[in-house]
Amino acid sequence: MNILLLGSGGREHALARKMSQSSHCGKLFIAPGNAGTAECGTNINIGVSDFEKIKAFCLENTVDLVVPGSEEALVNGIYDFFGADAALQHIPVMGPSRTGAQLEGSKAFAKLFMERHNIPTAGYREFNAGNYGEGVAYIQQHSLPIVLKADGLAAGKGVVITSSHEEALEEFEQMIQSAKFGDASKTVVIEQFLSGIELSVFVLTDGHTYKILPEAKDYKRIGEGDKGLNTGGMGAVSPVPFADKAFMEKVETKIIRPTVAGLSAEGIVYNGFIFFGLINVEGEPFVIEYNCRMGDPETEVVIPRLQNDLLELFTAVSEGKLSAQTIYTDSRAAATVMLVSKGYPEAYEKNKAISGIPAPADDQIVFHAGTRQDGETVLTNGGRVLAITSLAASLSLALSHSAQTAEKISFEGKTYRRDIGYEFI
Repeated sequence: MNILLLGSGGREHALARKMSQSSHCGKLFIAPGNAGTAECGTNINIGVSDFEKIKAFCLENTVDLVVPGSEEALVNGIYDFFGADAALQHIPVMGPSRTGAQLEGSKAFAKLFMERHNIPTAGYREFNAGNYGEGVAYIQQHSLPIVLKADGLAAGKGVVITSSHEEALEEFEQMIQSAKFGDASKTVVIEQFLSGIELSVFVLTDGHTYKILPEAKDYKRIGEGDKGLNTGGMGAVSPVPFADKAFMEKVETKIIRPTVAGLSAEGIVYNGFIFFGLINVEGEPFVIEYNCRMGDPETEVVIPRLQNDLLELFTAVSEGKLSAQTIYTDSRAAATVMLVSKGYPEAYEKNKAISGIPAPADDQIVFHAGTRQDGETVLTNGGRVLAITSLAASLSLALSHSAQTAEKISFEGKTYRRDIGYEFI
């Protein structure tokens, strides 16, 4: 089959590499892609939400499957766009409908969904310009710390944890009155702070049944010891040591099963990945957030551990036959260390020449996150540049191997965290 993958990050490189290894893969196109995805297929200069150009390309190139990597196209309704067009209806889109994507696209939507289906999550209230004064009063009497979340998509940066009422009020004002995150913060969800350790759990679903993929833990803060600004992710590990059988049974019975059943009961079309951002509070799982796609950099540790043919799983989803599939997982641990540009997640420079990237091996792959090809030279093209994933018999070994390669790769301003997985080794 011919596939069009939408996106340009490390997640898309990991998905592209996995799909290209399938015996069912004919031509693989990536829009817009990066220097790494170009090694797996053909990069196409089309934006992920330029649906008319995507339509024309799919028809001209006999595309059989569309795989949106990031949330943007899904929240903007690419599934619905294909379903409403007679010329495109035969092409499966591996993702939810626009309504299903609201699990990620609107924090308020997700919270109400969890309320309706008794899914454990932090207590909350939502506010906008219309009830701004109520929000101020609510913050003033709220216990510390206070969590504020922009309702809409904010590139992973719309969550602020404040340690004082003054700081919370300032952030609240900036979000709603000063549009700190644009339209995304027209509505703000103020949430109870939960103390625990986070992890990410992923399922693939056809809207009725589901299969659980390997879990992961990512590291958002720019600085070692989980300090500094939030980023899109500085690294990840899989498996997560505390996610044992007993804990994962709770995750499945209290969170995954009622989520999929709730989507089905409400008639919400959902075909694709559900990302559960969870927190372990004294052995009990709570949902922090939903995402309607795989995470990044979690994909870079989850997909290398997945031993199934990814295209066979996608076909089973599109045909409603996912229940017949069995997930097979590599027993090795995987660890990703992300190399980022100096200044990230704030202002950073691009177009720095990269050297020392090793060829892929069975126990290590360097996924391109923000790169572009210029002749024979690979250049930086984003804040997060490369994701170094290693697999080994233990997490400590995998982390060590990734760190060794991080030292060998070179580009001006290279920065990375040396303590990924620190609480487990």
